[in-house]
Amino acid sequence: MPAIHRRRFLSAAALLSAGRLNAQSHVHDDIVRNAEQAPLGMVFRGETPQACLAWQQNFAAQLRDLLGPHRPPPAWETVVERRVELDDHRRDELILRSPGHPDLPVYLLTPNSEADRPGPAILALHGHGAHGYDAVAGVADSAEADRGIREVNYDYGRQLVRRGYVVAIPCFTPFGRRLDDKEAYGGDDACAVTYVRMQLLGRVLMAENLRDALWSFELLQRNPRVDGARIGCVGLSYGGRMAMLAAALERRIRVAVISGALNLMQERILHRYSCGAQVIPGLLRYGDVPEIGGLIAPRPALWEIGAQDKLMVPEWIDPALERLRRPYEALRAAGQLRVDRFDGGHRWNGVHAYPLLDQVLKSSV
Repeated sequence: MPAIHRRRFLSAAALLSAGRLNAQSHVHDDIVRNAEQAPLGMVFRGETPQACLAWQQNFAAQLRDLLGPHRPPPAWETVVERRVELDDHRRDELILRSPGHPDLPVYLLTPNSEADRPGPAILALHGHGAHGYDAVAGVADSAEADRGIREVNYDYGRQLVRRGYVVAIPCFTPFGRRLDDKEAYGGDDACAVTYVRMQLLGRVLMAENLRDALWSFELLQRNPRVDGARIGCVGLSYGGRMAMLAAALERRIRVAVISGALNLMQERILHRYSCGAQVIPGLLRYGDVPEIGGLIAPRPALWEIGAQDKLMVPEWIDPALERLRRPYEALRAAGQLRVDRFDGGHRWNGVHAYPLLDQVLKSSV
């Protein structure tokens, strides 16, 4: 080693041992600085329908590339684990099975009322929680699970089947029955651990769950009780995030209700964030949640925002909404983007969601 290099090395070592390195060398500070300066190179700034349609095509292509494989299999076997007849609907507990894919558990809820023709359907997606898809279907095997449903109004899948919709509810990874031994994670975030392990296999956890959401959408498409042109998508929290992503990339989803999910990844990583289930590698080079949501335009979308939702950062909400509005305004569809600001916490509201879903899906012919 030349003398000058040796001196530089020894000088740096001395500073390190003395604990006098600049604070900017810390990984947290480096990530914060880079997050604040994230390129967001494909934020939409156009004003015309032509500009917006071109942007949607380009950004959607970039988003698909970042996600990697996420299409559901074209064919599968449907295994009925159990059929439960309830007062007002039937709950089929299904496993969708296809070679090369993990088995997908899905609840399929069907109204007991007779139908003389195919009707509307909903893809209902769950968020974080120990019980996975159970809560959305209204399945509670303990007082704790029942309390969890009531606290956040979590059984919107059951509420929707009672309103006459056929409802599909997939169980995402790594939640509920798709999580192995929770204790084996030693207190670590199962989302983060699963994300890291999948990355080494060339897979993205969020893309895996998107595949399962779209697989459940295809299940509805092939259901004889369902009019394939009248399917909406809803979700709370992580379920809202996935409802947004599914509707953004599947144009056949007619309407989306996205609850408790208007928080940006740029804001999330300013803190020591670990939820690998929501990470799309490289996203902030091109855009963020508002840009993904903008791919839904001009189709109707409702964003539920609780005034006491502790997972929302107030100063980020209005700028995010401003970016969300741009594609809708460019496509001359500003009225199709709706916001329900309600007095509540991180919960499903539904007050404006149900009338919107009925308007879009039940009035179609």
